[in-house]
Amino acid sequence: MHRIRKCNESDFEVIWQIINDGAQAYKGIIPEDRWKEPYMSRDELRREMRDGVEFWGFEEHGALDGVMGIQPVKDVTLIRHAYVRTQRQRAGIGARLLAHLHSLASGPVLIGTWTDASWAIHFYEKHGFRVVGREQKNALLRRYWTVPDAQAAASVVLVDHDAISKSQRKTWPADGDTECGV
Repeated sequence: MHRIRKCNESDFEVIWQIINDGAQAYKGIIPEDRWKEPYMSRDELRREMRDGVEFWGFEEHGALDGVMGIQPVKDVTLIRHAYVRTQRQRAGIGARLLAHLHSLASGPVLIGTWTDASWAIHFYEKHGFRVVGREQKNALLRRYWTVPDAQAAASVVLVDHDAISKSQRKTWPADGDTECGV
């Protein structure tokens, strides 16, 4: 039996382990200067949680096998740090977590990932998200994330196109853009 549940402080170490296990897929794929071991330190994870990332987990037989964060920022909701244990990937865990967090979101949902993580981009596209254009990506990253320039250059942003009404598309999310770039 499985369930999706909100994670708490007692899950911290397991969340950290899942993130770093799942992130092994990026090794040799993302720019070398962006890769480090561990991929996310405990301090970075604590900072993310302090900054409002709320983690949810997929639990089966009493063990967490996947985690995904949700973070409201201004007028959007960000999906953050979506990882599944390597041995449990491709079992529908990420899809279930994404659907659950999407149901909790208010406003447009944005997801950032690495440009070269084609499997991740395909996963999000399969679930109704679309990659925005380069100018829109840069505007969204500046407005909703705090990432180094090198990371921004190697990233894409995906948006849940259905969540943005036609009236919002005229001005959302960056001044001067007339479409969301999909």
